[in-house]
Amino acid sequence: MKPLIQSERFVRIVAPLAVGVALLGGWEWACDHWHVPVFLFPRPSDIWHSLIKDWPSLTRALVTTMSITFQAFLCAVVLGVAIAFVFVQSRFLEASLFPYAVLLQVTPVVAVAPLIIILVKNTQAALTICATLVALFPMISNTTIGLRSVDPGLVNLFRMNRAKRSSTLLRLRIPSALPYFFAGLRISSGLSLIGAVVAEFVAGTGGRSSGLAYEILQSGFQLDIPRMFAALLLIAFAGIALFLAMAWLSKLALGGWHESEIAVET
Repeated sequence: MKPLIQSERFVRIVAPLAVGVALLGGWEWACDHWHVPVFLFPRPSDIWHSLIKDWPSLTRALVTTMSITFQAFLCAVVLGVAIAFVFVQSRFLEASLFPYAVLLQVTPVVAVAPLIIILVKNTQAALTICATLVALFPMISNTTIGLRSVDPGLVNLFRMNRAKRSSTLLRLRIPSALPYFFAGLRISSGLSLIGAVVAEFVAGTGGRSSGLAYEILQSGFQLDIPRMFAALLLIAFAGIALFLAMAWLSKLALGGWHESEIAVET
């Protein structure tokens, strides 16, 4: 029987929670000890009270931001996988188009978001496009690498048996690419949230359909710093939830056969 401190549950759950509690306790103590003004740096208790007080408006903003995030994530997955399948069919196409995918990745979304918002009249659609651009490259890159990372011996075996191109794709390349695909999902899900928040900052949309970025901007203008931190806390929790959901999907799909997930259980 493993000691408690070496158990899987302790390492993955209890240890991070203990570190978090210690950090929050130190934060609370430091703010009290040095009498830090709440408008400069709030205590965790101030943030919690603000979260409870402004819960209806913050929840409404969270729903708006997550709606954009999910739409962008879905678009990034569909487009990324489709482009990767095109790339893997032809080295010429990959060599011709992949640099433009890289260019798309390295271009800051804050530079192109104003243009997209001007050209696309629907604000929700414009924000979704901006977030999709941020999240797209990991899906293209990871899925393409996965489809290419096939054991040459297995490829030769399929050729010797005169397997069709479609059979090789479905029975060899796609299963080999799944670990890379799910790794791309974990990255792209977080980038979708980041892209949505950044796009909201650039757009500066307000009203009842405003997202968490607008709540942060408004809190900053009003010097309501606890509310600002509460909105940031919701963004952080949303990002963690997305990552855990993608990790669960990866475990569900790969846990029975791939070493990347089986190794976790040992």
